[in-house]
Amino acid sequence: LRSNFTSNRSNTVVVETKRKRVTRPQTPFFNDKVENKDLTNQEIDARNQAIIDSKNIVDSNIDSKDEVLDKQVPKDTIVIQNTETASVPKETINQNESALEKKENENIRKNKKVTDSSAIETYKKPDEDDEENKPANKFTRFRSQEERRQTKLTVTSALDDTPRQRSLASIRRRRERERRQHTTPIPTQKISREIILPEVITIQELANRMAERAVDLIKLLMKQGQMNKITDIIDADTAQLIAEELGHTVKRVSEADVEDGLEGIDDTDEQLMIRPPVVTIMGHVDHGKTSLLDSLRKSSVVTTEAGGITQHIGAYQLNANTDKCITFIDTPGHAAFTSMRSRGAKVTDIVIVVVAANDGVMPQTIEAINHSKEAKVPIIIAINKIDLEGADPNKVRNELLQHDIVVESMGGDTLEVEVSATKKLNLDKLLEIILLQSEVIELKANPSRSGDGVVIESSLDKGKGPIATVLVQRGTLNIGDIVVLGSSWGKVRALTSDSGLSISNAKPSDPVEILGLNSVPDAGDKFTVVNNEARAREITEYRLRKTKNYSSGITNKITLENMMGQIKDKDLKELTVILKADMQGSIEAISAALNELGSEEVSVRIIHGAVGAVSESDVTLAAASNAILLAFNVRPNNNAKLQAQKDEIEIRQYSIIYNLIDEIKLALSGLLDPTINEKTIGNAKIQEVFYISKVGKVAGCIVTDGLIRNKENLRLIRDNIVIHEGKLSSLKRFQEEVKEVQVNQECGISFQNYQDLKDGDVIECYEIETIERTL
Repeated sequence: LRSNFTSNRSNTVVVETKRKRVTRPQTPFFNDKVENKDLTNQEIDARNQAIIDSKNIVDSNIDSKDEVLDKQVPKDTIVIQNTETASVPKETINQNESALEKKENENIRKNKKVTDSSAIETYKKPDEDDEENKPANKFTRFRSQEERRQTKLTVTSALDDTPRQRSLASIRRRRERERRQHTTPIPTQKISREIILPEVITIQELANRMAERAVDLIKLLMKQGQMNKITDIIDADTAQLIAEELGHTVKRVSEADVEDGLEGIDDTDEQLMIRPPVVTIMGHVDHGKTSLLDSLRKSSVVTTEAGGITQHIGAYQLNANTDKCITFIDTPGHAAFTSMRSRGAKVTDIVIVVVAANDGVMPQTIEAINHSKEAKVPIIIAINKIDLEGADPNKVRNELLQHDIVVESMGGDTLEVEVSATKKLNLDKLLEIILLQSEVIELKANPSRSGDGVVIESSLDKGKGPIATVLVQRGTLNIGDIVVLGSSWGKVRALTSDSGLSISNAKPSDPVEILGLNSVPDAGDKFTVVNNEARAREITEYRLRKTKNYSSGITNKITLENMMGQIKDKDLKELTVILKADMQGSIEAISAALNELGSEEVSVRIIHGAVGAVSESDVTLAAASNAILLAFNVRPNNNAKLQAQKDEIEIRQYSIIYNLIDEIKLALSGLLDPTINEKTIGNAKIQEVFYISKVGKVAGCIVTDGLIRNKENLRLIRDNIVIHEGKLSSLKRFQEEVKEVQVNQECGISFQNYQDLKDGDVIECYEIETIERTL
C-alpha cells in the first residue's frame, strides 16, 4: 500500500493478511411465494410446526459447537401466511410436501457435517500448532494469531494512531542491556599518554590528544574559576595543569621549533681550515675610506657613487700575496648609515678605522670605534691623507687617547699605519699588518659543510630580479642549493663574484651575489642552506607570520600606561611618506634619519618602503593616502609617470641623502604651528563718552603712552579687568580719519559692534606677530 503526502513524501506499507477458513451452515431456502390455496389451516400449522422443530434441532447442534464456529447459523423463520379465503390446489400441496421432505434431509446432512467438522478440527489441531511454531513473517513476527489482520488493509487503517509494536532492534538492545546488568563490569585501566602541547591549543584538541571527554576538561576549568566553551583557546600552562591532573605527561613545543637544527652542529678542530680574513673599513665621511680601497684594488669605485660618498655596503676580495686573499667590506661614513656600520662590524674579523690626518677624530670616527669595541674585534688605525698640507698624525694619536685607543708608537697594543690613498704610500705595509693580525687571531672555518653566512646588501634588479650580496662564513655555497635568507628563500641559480665573473661555488670569506630568490631579503639577515623546499617554505612562513604579528600590534597590547600617550598622539601632525630606493640598506638608513627628524608636534610616517623602481601602484597609494613619494637612486617607469600626471602626484627624486633629509626637514617645519606673540602698541584713557547718531557711542580719549593705530586690535579694561576685546572701528582726530595718534594727543575711538563705554576706562591697542618655526 503506497500513500502520498503533500510535501513530496510517500509511505509504503507492506501487509500480509491471513484469513481463517470458516465453515458456515447453508441456510435453507424456501420460496415465500407458495401457493397454499388448497391447504387447510390445520395442515398449514402442522407443517410450520415441523419446520420449527427441525430448526430447533439444528440450532442446538450449532450452539454445542460455538468454539469451532465463529458465527451462528442465522435463525430463519419461514412463515407461511394463512389465507382464510384462499384455497390450496392439490398440485401445490404435493409440491410443498416434497419441499418439506427435502428440507428435513438437508438438516440431517447438516447435523452430520457439523459433527464431522468438529472431528476434522480436532484432527487438524496439531498441524495448526506446528504452524504457530514456524518462524513468523517479518511483518507479523511479534503479533499473536488474533492480532493479525483479517481484512483488507486500507489507507485509514494504515494511518491509524494505535501504538506501534516494538522493533526487533529495540528488543535486541533491551536484551543486551539486561545481559550487561547481570554481568560483572571489567575495570578499565587508565592509559597515560605523552601529550605534545603547542603555545596555544583549543579545549577540543587537548581532549582529543588525551583521549578524554571535553566535558571533564571544562569541569576542571570550572573548578579553577574559568568558564570556557569547547572551542575556547587556552595557553600551554593551563593545558599542562589539566593534562598532569588527568595523569598524562606533557611535552612542550613552540612554533619557533621549526628553526631548531637550522645552523647545524659545531665543527671539530680536525675539520677546520684556515680562511681569509674579513676586513671592514670604517671612519668619518670623506676621510678617504673608499679611495683607500680603490688604491688597494686598483679600481675606481668612488666615481660610481653619487656625490662622491659611499651610500651602500660593498664587499670586495683581493690577493695580498700570491696565495693569500683578503675580503674587504666598505661601509658608508654618513651619520644616516649607522645601521650599516653596525652590521659591517658584526660580520668582520678586523676593523680598519680611517682617520684623516688633516681633520682628526670626528663623530663618525668615534662611532666606528664604539661599534668595533662592541663587536670585540681588533682595530687597526689608518692615518690617511698624510701627503696634504696641514696633516698632523700626532694630533690624531693624541685625540685617540681620549677614546681609550693607544697606538703602538705610544706604547699601546693598537696597530697604526700612516698611508696616503692618492699617492699610494705604505699600502703594502697596511696589507702586511692585516695578514699579521689575521695570523694572530687564527681564522678558521670548515669548507666541507653546507654553506651559511650573512646578507651584506640586497636589491631588486629589473632583469635579474631579487639580488642578495652575501658573505659566506662557514661551508661552501654551490649553484642549486636551496637557501633561506631571513623571510626569503630560493634556489641558487647563479653566483657572481665581486669582479662580475660567474662562479660555481663560494668558499668561506667569499663575497658573492645570489640570483634566484623569491623576494628581496633584509640586509643583515642570516642565510642558511637547507635540504629541501618544504623546509625552506616552513621556516619562511613562520618568520613572515612572526613579522606580521609584530607589525600589526598583536604582540604589543594596549595598556593603561600607554593609553594617555596614544591620546596625545592624536594631536600629532604626520608627514606621510612612500619611500623607494635601490638598496635595502639605503631604505634602512633613510628611514632612521627621517624618524629622527620628528618632534613632539610633527613626525614622519613611512607607510611603504621597498626596493625597486617607482611603479604605478606606488603612485596610486600616494594619491589615496595623500603621501609624498620619494625615489632614492631609482626612477619611475612610463606607466608610473602617466599615473602621476593624472593624479597630480609629484615624485621627488634624489641621489644624495643630504638633499633628501634637508627637504623633508623643511616640509616638517611647514607643519609646525607658528609662534604667536602679542605686542602692546599703546594705551589711551577715556575722558568722555559721546553719542553720535548713525554711529553710536564714541570715546573721547587721550593717548597716555605709545600710539593708537587704526584697524588694530583693542582691549577695553575697566578696574584692571578686561571687559571686551575687539577691533577698532574708526579713529578720528579733529573730525578727520587718521591712521595713528601719537602720545599725549586727543582722539575719538569707536569699537566694532560694542557700545558699553564709560569714563575712566582704559583702551589698550596691540598687534599680533606670527613667527614661523623650524625644527
